[in-house]
Amino acid sequence: MQGLLSFDQAPPFTAPLRFFLSAPVFALLAGLILVWDGPSLLASRWTPGALAVTHLLTVGFMLQAMLGALIQVLPVVAGVNLAQPLAISRWLHVALSGGAVLLSSGFYFASASLLITGGIVLGVSVLGFLVVVVPPLSRTPSTSPTIRGLKMAMSGLFGVAALGVVLALAVANGWSIPLLSLTDLHASWGFAAWGGILLAAMAYVVVPMFQLTPGYPARLSWWYPGLLLAGVVLASLSVWFEVPGIGQLAQGMLSFLGIAFCAFTMHLQLKRRRARADTTFRYWQLGLACTIFALFLSLTATFWPALAEYNELPLLLGVLLIVGGFVPLIVGMLYKIIPFLAWLHLQNLGGGKLPAPAMHKILGEKEMNGQMGSHALALVFLLGAVLLPELARVAGLLFVMANLLLLWNLSRASWRYRQQSKLMREQLAQL
Repeated sequence: MQGLLSFDQAPPFTAPLRFFLSAPVFALLAGLILVWDGPSLLASRWTPGALAVTHLLTVGFMLQAMLGALIQVLPVVAGVNLAQPLAISRWLHVALSGGAVLLSSGFYFASASLLITGGIVLGVSVLGFLVVVVPPLSRTPSTSPTIRGLKMAMSGLFGVAALGVVLALAVANGWSIPLLSLTDLHASWGFAAWGGILLAAMAYVVVPMFQLTPGYPARLSWWYPGLLLAGVVLASLSVWFEVPGIGQLAQGMLSFLGIAFCAFTMHLQLKRRRARADTTFRYWQLGLACTIFALFLSLTATFWPALAEYNELPLLLGVLLIVGGFVPLIVGMLYKIIPFLAWLHLQNLGGGKLPAPAMHKILGEKEMNGQMGSHALALVFLLGAVLLPELARVAGLLFVMANLLLLWNLSRASWRYRQQSKLMREQLAQL
């Protein structure tokens, strides 16, 4: 796969970087809300604080990082040339950031006007992104599992965004719709059809490339995204036709597929050619393990009603999937992608006349390890706070610290890139 990457088509570094740098800010805000609300936030998945924190992490952190990565990946992996990537990234970044703040504020302050405005802004921004990306992507032949997965992920993004807008408008206007089942379906589209498929499509490239593992088997790579999408469509049909049995089957199918993919990825990591375990490897191990645990609980609850009735289960699943699963996997990729892109652009700037600094000079292993340790500690306390809400404020403080360190690390990497770029231009002018 690495030989099929077209790095000469990469967009300017600032196009994806703005998304990567702003993502930790939203996670930081989520931690501050947990500190402010304390134990009351964890009384239920439906508290204003819990809803606000969930959307700060899923929209503010995850969606920002994912769309930023797509702006970088689509030209390099799929050969999709985006017209004016800097202009696209500017308006999309502003719209996503504003929409995330408005929507989360609407949940937190129980404001119908903020919910409606935030939902519409986010819906329009996602639709605008799809209008820009889908036509050239659809014209690109599916010559690799990654390209096929990226195409399917766009369907997942549309589904989760459309359901999100409907739910925001329904809550704000008091519509009489099945909120519980639609909310669970919204989560399935987000975590499986969007996040799960995109993660798999990215993993096909970044795991062998950066972690030096064997490649994913062709058959698994081709069929896995389609099976995930089929499972979510099946869950949607069960809600539409009000057939709970089909929904149980779909949920069990999605959980099993997710467990199988994570377990197989860990199996590939055991065969890596690099003996030393770096921060990216450890972050992925943490994310995969937490996702397996969360999906195992979900699979068990699907067929064991007593566990499904456990009041703390939705909060526990949310912490495991988001803070323990997707966030570590995303941060692990950022810790490789940002130094690599900095090195790549500096290498191009040098034009063979000046060497680019090594990736560890852009972002050091010691800095990344320290931040990961703080995130792991925050995760432990967050899981504990679900069972012992008295730990909520301590967990929130630790989560704030972890994301302050993440923001610091990524900002320092960006600053070092700019300083080195300025220095190399001065040196080139003297040659």
